[in-house]
Amino acid sequence: MTGTHFRLPAEWEPQAAVLIAWPHEGTDWGPRLLETESSYVALVSAIARFERVVICAPDDAVRERAIELLAAGGANLSNVGFVEIPYNDTWLRDSGPITLRSGDEFTLVDFRFTGWGGKFEGSRDDALITGLIERDVFAPGIAHARYDWALEGGAIESDGRGTLLTTWRCLHQRHPNLSREEMTEQLRESLGAQRVLWLTHGYLQGDDTDAHIDTLARFVPDHGIVFQACEDADDPHFAELAAMREELEALRTPDGLPYKLHALPWPKPIIDEDRRLAASYANYLVINDAVLAPAYGDSADLDAARIIGEAHPGREVVQIPCRPLIWQNGSLHCVTMQLPEGALA
Repeated sequence: MTGTHFRLPAEWEPQAAVLIAWPHEGTDWGPRLLETESSYVALVSAIARFERVVICAPDDAVRERAIELLAAGGANLSNVGFVEIPYNDTWLRDSGPITLRSGDEFTLVDFRFTGWGGKFEGSRDDALITGLIERDVFAPGIAHARYDWALEGGAIESDGRGTLLTTWRCLHQRHPNLSREEMTEQLRESLGAQRVLWLTHGYLQGDDTDAHIDTLARFVPDHGIVFQACEDADDPHFAELAAMREELEALRTPDGLPYKLHALPWPKPIIDEDRRLAASYANYLVINDAVLAPAYGDSADLDAARIIGEAHPGREVVQIPCRPLIWQNGSLHCVTMQLPEGALA
């Protein structure tokens, strides 16, 4: 379908909007809805300062509640739109469209969503992209490519120039009978990639995505990679993240040069009901003229925001309180999906 003409843009390229789904009582956020909504208000308010936000809501009641909360939080509602559509949960990084572009043409790549390898019910989320197309969310005539192959958007990183970064742990869990070469070919064919770089090491306790790359390492402009480091030798993550760092140091750009690496600080363990939560600073979001950095109420928050800002020069850095989000095993990047400039109706 895609050939070599279409490519997956880098996240720092111009965007039309960010797509999210509002949490409500019918989602897993129900028991802690108020504090979760506070994070969503901060997130939407920050994005709407710079670009449009398209919010999925299952009905009028959820939409009206979101509007009320956003208005009370001072959000620029002129930059906020809603679409009524059902969904299982709000992790749109994994169920939303992966948008390829070739000049002014776009293709919405729609992989099979399996609830992270069958861990959770996801039939509504698997139908989300088709539902958004039917509701005229995207530009008229936009192409739609459905693949009966499991992949989540959080499992891949693109530099916008034909290189993808992913993890063996995640894709092997989804496709245990396929070789790395077979999966590489699938990613190349469906996403227009020229090459795929694989990480064997790296994981976070409390992460049920099987090591999505967007919790571990992210491409940045000027041939760089931001990654989650761990400096605490007594932490159970220490050896695994050190091994991941060595893998990153061995990677090369298409020109054969090492990547410029930006190590993120390690937050103190966050324990919730005897469960360690997956607090990663790598799970940040780039938008037009800004970058939104996760904040966990940790002393490392400011240092992480500084490093993320240095890796994305010329952008305002806005910290978003994400401690409520990691209760459900994801963070800032996980609940969002950017849409490239020109792809929106």
